[in-house]
Formats: sequence, C-alpha cells, structure tokens
Amino acid sequence: MIVDCAVYRNGSRVPTEASRPDMSAALSAANQDHDFIWIGLHEPSQREMDEVAAAFDLHQLAVEDAVRAHQRPKLERYGGGTLFMVLRTLWYVDAHDAVETGEIALFVGDRYVVTVRHGSGADLALTRRDLERHTGLLGHGPYAVLYSVCDRVVDGYEAVAADPQEDVDEVELSVFSSSRGNDSERIYTLKREVAEFRRAVAPLRDPLTLFAQGQVEGMPLEAQAFFRDVADHAVRVHEEVESLDNLLSSAHEAHLARISVQQNDDIRKISAWVAIAAVPTAVAGIYGMNFDYMPELRWRIGYPLVMLVMLAVCVTLFRLFKRSGWL
Repeated sequence: MIVDCAVYRNGSRVPTEASRPDMSAALSAANQDHDFIWIGLHEPSQREMDEVAAAFDLHQLAVEDAVRAHQRPKLERYGGGTLFMVLRTLWYVDAHDAVETGEIALFVGDRYVVTVRHGSGADLALTRRDLERHTGLLGHGPYAVLYSVCDRVVDGYEAVAADPQEDVDEVELSVFSSSRGNDSERIYTLKREVAEFRRAVAPLRDPLTLFAQGQVEGMPLEAQAFFRDVADHAVRVHEEVESLDNLLSSAHEAHLARISVQQNDDIRKISAWVAIAAVPTAVAGIYGMNFDYMPELRWRIGYPLVMLVMLAVCVTLFRLFKRSGWL
C-alpha cells in the first residue's frame, strides 16, 4: 500500500488538498520546475505497483523485481533516466542468533522517487522526517532521498554487526573453556548468519563506489561527498563481516583440535586403566587353571603373597601413568 506520498519544493514539503496519501493529488501539486514527488510503498500488490509504474513510466522488469522482492543488492539504469537500486535491510534476533532480512527498492528519476519496502526493517518514515528537518539536504532533490535511504540502511548494518560480535566472543570463550559443550552447532549457525550478512553488504560496495566517484549519470556533484561517506561505512562493515567469518572459522578449527586432544586424553586414560587391570587379570587367570603342580599352591602365604604382588604392580603402574600424564 502507499504509506506516504508528498511533493517537495526547495527542500520543503508542499501541502496538498488530500487528507491521505494520494498519488493523483501529488502529481497535480508538482507543477514547478524543481519539484519532485516521493512515494513510499510497503509490500504493494501488483495492481498498486502497476498504477505507480504507469504514472512514472517505470520499466516493467524493474517493477517485477520490486514486487517480488528477494533480489540481490544492485544498481541498474533504464531508459528515460530512471535509476533502479535494491538494498537489503538487516536486523539481528539475539535469542536465535539469526539475521533477519528485508528489502528496499528505489526508483529515482529527475522529478520523482519511489521507494518500495518489504519486511519490517529500516522504517523509512524516520528517514523522511529527518530529511524534512534538513531542508538544505532535501533541496538537492531525489538523490538526497537516495543518499538518506542508503545511509540509514548502512548505519543499520553497523548496528547489526555489533550483535554477532558479542556472540562470536561468547563462542571463543566456550571453545577454550574447560567444559565440554556443543559449540560446533552454534558456530555453524553463526557462520550461516554471517554469510547472510555478507550477501547483503558485499554487492552494495560497487554501486556505492560509483556514486562516491561521481560515475552515475544525472547525480548532482554536490551529492558525491555524501555518498563517499556512505561508501566508506559500507567498506568498513564489509571488513567487519569478513573478520567475523575468519574468527568463526578459526574458532571452529580450534574446537575440532580441542575435541581431538580431549579424545586422545580419554584414550590414554582408558589404555592406562586397561594396562593396570591386565596385571591382576593375568595373574588371576593363571592361578585359576586346574593344575596340581604350580608354585605357591601349597604355601600358606601363597594367596596373600599373590594379592600383594598384584597390588604392588598395580600401584606402580598407576604412579608411572600418573607421572607421565596419562591419568
């Protein structure tokens, strides 16, 4: 549905006669040379999107991408000077170690901006209010809206990146603790979420670099400095994501190595106890045979002597294994 629809002139919102978001009223009010319209939609139907596409002559392929969502972050140019950009929004659910994703598609022309939002992340109403308070920035036209949306999305990435960092720190502490836990499952879960994070951030670097270098046709030169700032933040977030992934890989390798060491310790302990138990077992097995002529069978002290020998050998082996670290 259409969440908001407004006309902006010289950085200020132009009042319209409509009491609710009305695209027709906005089109009628945008009657001066430097006016532009900003239409915000949230999970629109195909019919609603077709109406907007007809009003601004949007390309059908871009319209399909905006409605279906689940697109890779990208920047495309279509005829008539229309710019189409897709951003992924992120938020972190700490209880499930999960990165949830949404999507924002933007159509930018000389006199209009159409934003299509999917999911509950990155509420653009806040972006709109912030822009309306900064008339100087909004006076740069549709690209000011594009910059502000990109800036809010990338700032959201930085906020989200702090949460997995805490979970990675917890995993590292758990891996190197003395207790035995099922860290592999949590490491795998976090790596999967970091991969989702990377899919949102990595493809965005190239489009933002084009904006920062002023290589996008139709973009005002004054906007270049703003996009440089956003591009720098995006690169920084991408480096943080790569660092998290490397830390998780290292933690997983350390976890497997620790499991291997623990298994070796267990095997050594078992082997030591088996060796200790083998001595009395062997002696008892020999003396359990039904022979008449065996040493010490007729001695009164034979039984206690054999038991004493077995005990002495077992204690000696125990002390040897203990000293060597096997027990």
